[in-house]
Amino acid sequence: MEESAKTASVILAAGRGSRMKEFDGNKTLLPLISEESPYKGRHPILLQILSSLPDGPKALVVNYQKEAVMEATRDFYPTYCEQPELNGTGGGLLSARAFLERQDCDQLIVTMGDVPFVKEATYRSLVKGLSDNSLMVLGFRPESKKQYGVLEIEGPRVCKIIEWKYWREYPEDKQQAFQVCNSGIYAGKKEDILRYLLVLASRPHKVQKEINGQLREVKEYFITDIVEYMHNDGLPVGFVISENEDEVMGVDDLPALIKAQKIFKECTLS
Repeated sequence: MEESAKTASVILAAGRGSRMKEFDGNKTLLPLISEESPYKGRHPILLQILSSLPDGPKALVVNYQKEAVMEATRDFYPTYCEQPELNGTGGGLLSARAFLERQDCDQLIVTMGDVPFVKEATYRSLVKGLSDNSLMVLGFRPESKKQYGVLEIEGPRVCKIIEWKYWREYPEDKQQAFQVCNSGIYAGKKEDILRYLLVLASRPHKVQKEINGQLREVKEYFITDIVEYMHNDGLPVGFVISENEDEVMGVDDLPALIKAQKIFKECTLS
């Protein structure tokens, strides 16, 4: 896949961040430069991500406090795609389907709106891998695999991604065999992604959730399912491993935010 070819990017930025108890904004707008408090400052996470992505059209998937997200990012001129309900990462990507169909490009990147430190070179290495694969997964090797989804790998290929709630029940020896975790960041050939979004939409996970005090069934969709669908159909799925766990850290609670602000300060001073 030509690195110089135009690459579309989709940033999933719809969620609130329920673990930020003292912050009621969209977590993608949390500051990397703190001032009055860790929650108040400058340089939102989303701006760092938008600055690091390769050139090409960009879409932001929005829902929670979408007006604030749009106001903060308008200088980057992204397309805004509304995710009507928070129904999983796959639901977010499905919300960007019309955007992808309009783009004159062969490849796309899907990244998370709370992961600020992925380098442009890392994104480009994912895209480069599309010369031999339909989909690329960004993996990493954390100190502790607990809570993360893991990549089931055979040679250079990813067979599927297994979430923590499932693989933690595996025998110890099988758990030890998993070495690479999923960052939630991907690159894919556009036409293959669009084709498998149709498959994803037809196979929802039906789960019971409490909404406004009442249990109701909701349909959820996950990008990780596309990995398994492609592999089962004979399409190659590859992976790249990040050199540094901090590069793919997600800012989803206060300790992570404070750590991210420290990392950003050190980077700007070096």
